[in-house]
Amino acid sequence: MKIIIAGTGEVGFHLSKLLAQESHDIVVIDYSQKALEKATKNLDVSIIKGDATSIKTLENAGVSKADLLIAATSTQQVNILTCVIGKKLGVKKCIARISNSELLHRRDSFDYRSIGIDEVIYPETLGASEIKTLLKESAVSDSYAFDKGKLRLIGIKIDERSELKDKTLAETTYLNPDTSFTPVAIVRDIEDKIENETIIPRSHNILKQGDIAYFIAQSDNGVDTVLSLSGRENLQIKNIMIYGGSDLAYTSAKHLSKKYNVKLICEDLPKCEKFADELPNVMVLNGLGTDVDFLREEDLDSMDAFLALSNETEKNILASLAAKESGVKKTISQVENIEFVPLAHNMGLNTTINIKYLTANFIVNYIREGELLNFTSIEGLDADVIEVEVKEGSNVLDNKLKEIGFPKDGIIGGVLRNKEPLIPRGDFTFEVGDRVLIVTKKEGKKSIEAMFK
Repeated sequence: MKIIIAGTGEVGFHLSKLLAQESHDIVVIDYSQKALEKATKNLDVSIIKGDATSIKTLENAGVSKADLLIAATSTQQVNILTCVIGKKLGVKKCIARISNSELLHRRDSFDYRSIGIDEVIYPETLGASEIKTLLKESAVSDSYAFDKGKLRLIGIKIDERSELKDKTLAETTYLNPDTSFTPVAIVRDIEDKIENETIIPRSHNILKQGDIAYFIAQSDNGVDTVLSLSGRENLQIKNIMIYGGSDLAYTSAKHLSKKYNVKLICEDLPKCEKFADELPNVMVLNGLGTDVDFLREEDLDSMDAFLALSNETEKNILASLAAKESGVKKTISQVENIEFVPLAHNMGLNTTINIKYLTANFIVNYIREGELLNFTSIEGLDADVIEVEVKEGSNVLDNKLKEIGFPKDGIIGGVLRNKEPLIPRGDFTFEVGDRVLIVTKKEGKKSIEAMFK
């Protein structure tokens, strides 16, 4: 696919990186020479310096022959105009990043396709939705639903409470008599290494204290079983404190205040005044999120959850650590710098959120519609979750799972058959129409996809 990406900020850069790994032909447009140098140094992309709303710049990028134009700058007006011009110049499809959620919620009265935009994306809404899910399933560090939640991917940190600690996967079989879940990945902190190690588990692998283990589980009983074995249970959350003056903090407070009691701490006084006017159900306070005494004066100790959602990763980590030390059981930190994710996990803040990942997942799913049913990249995990459909003539038909020679870089975690969730084992045989959830390292993705064609 030939894809043009306008903007190499945090979202544009991460998206370019992910799509370049998918072997797409990527052209990046940006005004900033520094940003373009970073892109050429780290990514397999072509670059063009210029204004994405310029006809000449878009023509130089080959817009008339492009399959997709993604306008991902930080300015909504630029993104909309870029898509309008790009569509007039012949690009097949356009996606615009927006900063006003009104375009998302007024599709009935305003058809943005009429002006050349095929899809809009508001990263902060994706982030707020993810936070709502993580609060609902507060015992886990990550949670992803498939087919309206019939199967779930959950991440849980293994600690001293877990019955799974120090056991091989083979030794834990008796703890899963109903075959309602299966482990699909282990993230482990390796001493003297900056990045954590991702393990695609086999029967001999041992779950160690400090690991973050990922499971695919049936929602009706598998998730509860995994939580029980991990010595955890979902909290009843009522009171939430949010730190930050970011768009994500604002959007999350707006959404969460419909169900929870929310306090919002913001360091910027003008923003506090604006938030207080626009969020009538939220108590807005001016103060420092890293000032523990101030937070405790505002009843930090009585909070069920603390969300650190400023635009500064370091402050978010410090604020979440302070909340954790004060006894808050659920903390969620926005970690904008990808390299900080392993650090946050190693410090005990195993629930992080990164809207670049969420945005990239949304766009990749949009691009790959028809090839994959679902695609999920998980922060801190050097593997992807893909969902494929078994079709007539597929190589996996007519053989048991243990006989098909499935690559070691991946593992089949679950199958949806006629809307029924299944956890396959070695004697499992596929049928046409099965939807298969697979966790795979990037290097094994293509060979795995080929098996299902």
